[in-house]
Amino acid sequence: MSTAISETAPAIAVIIPHYNDVQRLERCLKALMQNDLTDTEVVVVDNKSPVSLKALRNAFPTVRFVVEEEKGAAAARNRGICETAAPRLFFIDADCVPSRDWLTVGREIAARADLIGGRVDVFDETPPPRSGAEAFEAVFAFNFRHYIEVQGFSGSGNLLTRRDIFEEIGGFINGVSEDREWTMRAVAHGYELIYEDRLRVSHPSRQDWNALRTKWHRTTREGFQLNGTSPARRLKWAIRALAMPASAVVHIPKVLNSGKLATAGERMRAIATLIRLRCLRMVWMLRQASGGAL
Repeated sequence: MSTAISETAPAIAVIIPHYNDVQRLERCLKALMQNDLTDTEVVVVDNKSPVSLKALRNAFPTVRFVVEEEKGAAAARNRGICETAAPRLFFIDADCVPSRDWLTVGREIAARADLIGGRVDVFDETPPPRSGAEAFEAVFAFNFRHYIEVQGFSGSGNLLTRRDIFEEIGGFINGVSEDREWTMRAVAHGYELIYEDRLRVSHPSRQDWNALRTKWHRTTREGFQLNGTSPARRLKWAIRALAMPASAVVHIPKVLNSGKLATAGERMRAIATLIRLRCLRMVWMLRQASGGAL
């Protein structure tokens, strides 16, 4: 993945993978244009969406749009890295909205660690009252501080890093939880990963049960792939599965005490969704542990 750094290369490349989500990509780019783009290029890597991006190309002439035919955000991010010679790489997803000082904060903190993950706040795209999925996500989604400081990985919807790290350890891998796998691989190679709360983006909540179910079906499948398939690891996965209903009960106080939920109705819908989702994940995980298809 090595790319020669030219003397005229920008210091920072913002890389945005995209597939078939034009309205949210437009919102993301509008927010980026409110940032200080000094010595920064923005690269959108489209996974050959069925809809045209011509209007966005015209609206954002300073943004580079490239097409990656291999499906998956991993391939899109890797293509973005190869398309730029910038030494610093800032990753954000097309459905995220960066804060007005995202790049300013990023420049300020970029040298503090090899990988830096920031805060991801959740917002609703629909008017109140919140659905069960939206209420659940308001409490539980995108806890990047916990991911980084407790679990040792970061999502790539708000991630700063360097090109030389990719040149040493390789790029993202399709078919797994690519951001989790890549950041854990980097940490295993001795690179430092830290959390920075001032580095902020926002992400829309899943609006309904089907969207939330789809997210967690994918996450469960990817988690099992990272877990491994040896008999010992399958047993460990099964034990984790059986703990899912109990974990729902343990997390009910977090819902009840959350300041992010405005009404008792939202809290009850969040609790119902929490229990339903954890029980479903138990079924999925036990199926995986026994060798069945998810």
